[in-house]
Amino acid sequence: QVQLVESGGGSVQAGGSLRLDCAASGRAFNSYTVGWFRQAPGKEREFVAAISWGGGTTYYADSVKGRFTISRDNAKNTVYLEMNSLKAEDTAVYYCAAKSVTFLGSEMRWDSYNTWGRGTQVTVSS
Repeated sequence: QVQLVESGGGSVQAGGSLRLDCAASGRAFNSYTVGWFRQAPGKEREFVAAISWGGGTTYYADSVKGRFTISRDNAKNTVYLEMNSLKAEDTAVYYCAAKSVTFLGSEMRWDSYNTWGRGTQVTVSS
């Protein structure tokens, strides 16, 4: 089964940028849709973005459209989340997750994913 490790989080001022990486190990990484979710203290886990196994289809939450870009490099077993024009409300722990392409669940729902990383903290200050 695929295993995921996030990196690239940190502290940045509003208007700045960060790139998050989700590195995968294990078999058949390109057989998974990969999504990014985030969770702020006291709030529910929230969908951010997702990308299909072939990289040709992407999904974004309305709150990040035009600011965040998801991409993947299957040769490197890595999915990226480029975050620009960051806002204070983007502060959260960010998780990457993998969804089997054979499971017909919504890419925007956390319970469609069966493998999760441990998360990386993103803090945006005003």
